[in-house]
Amino acid sequence: MNRKEVRTSKFLSYVLRHKPSAIGLTLDSEGWADLETLLDCARRHGKTIDRNLIESVVARNDKQRFTLDRARSRIRANQGHSISVDLGLAPRRPPERLYHGTAAAFLRSILENGLHPRRRHHVHLSPDRETALAVGRRHGEPVVLRADARRMFDEGHRFLLSENGVWLTERVPPAFLTLDDPAR
Repeated sequence: MNRKEVRTSKFLSYVLRHKPSAIGLTLDSEGWADLETLLDCARRHGKTIDRNLIESVVARNDKQRFTLDRARSRIRANQGHSISVDLGLAPRRPPERLYHGTAAAFLRSILENGLHPRRRHHVHLSPDRETALAVGRRHGEPVVLRADARRMFDEGHRFLLSENGVWLTERVPPAFLTLDDPAR
């Protein structure tokens, strides 16, 4: 993505995941925003974006953070909300292992206390080590944790799969986490 698309993606993340009221936008209960209303609110707050730019960001975002509805008249974030939305995701049986990338500085605390969503609604888990490693790099020296997702599921933990392939769960207790060894 070019610089304008990156800035627009960050803006969309902020208003669709965390603070729609910052531009006077209202999301429905499932997190959808009317695209024309979003564009109008953005313009009134000094953001020069248009439908083509939004469609480009949705199509080109490597993490597929956003979705347009079939009519291409509404947009929403796929996950990562700190505001209350119901994405309408049904619980799913996860694969045997899922991965979480983080910074080495957080490793000791995570191994002692587990993974918690903090300001968001869910812990985000990746289906593969490479994706988790890329996430970890955003926060410092990366480390990857492996979550025993199938055992968690079998013991009653609920998992959701977002539209962009990110697995979501309420928390991951330390008993289900190990430092991932890439040689395994």
